[in-house]
Amino acid sequence: MNDFWVFGYGSLIWRPGFDYVESTKARLAGYHRALCVHSHVHRGTPERPGLVFGLDRGGSCVGMAFRVEGARWEATIDYLRGRELVTHVYRESILPVRAMDGRRIEAVTYVVDRGHPQYAGKIDVASAAAIVARSHGQSGPNVDYVRNAFEHIAAMGLKDRWLQDVVSRL
Repeated sequence: MNDFWVFGYGSLIWRPGFDYVESTKARLAGYHRALCVHSHVHRGTPERPGLVFGLDRGGSCVGMAFRVEGARWEATIDYLRGRELVTHVYRESILPVRAMDGRRIEAVTYVVDRGHPQYAGKIDVASAAAIVARSHGQSGPNVDYVRNAFEHIAAMGLKDRWLQDVVSRL
């Protein structure tokens, strides 16, 4: 099998958790990064859900694309499915992304399922900050996840005013 790509837009940016041979900033058109998923496992519980990122339709998203050796397909996909498809709020898709050097890449991507009960939709800043501040899951406090995401997104040279406003309230 040939090498393949994985697109990360949230925690995969700073903690992919799989071996890769190349990484590059890339843009996915048609979807934007949003705190639009109620987390019942990693950053919250069913009784007190947290908020995590999903790729929601509309706009575009700059994230990281990781090239993985073809021989690592099965191990990488098994890992990603175990991480991203715990409650099936995401749909695994292969979508075109554009690397910053102009290459067009087909990448494994996880897009939010708007029909899933954990889809939170568009949330105002105050409500998002309140949810994040009180939530904790198997992977730790929701606050840590959101702050870490904000710092890594900013380190990539990206601005997200809405996310900055949420973080400023934490």
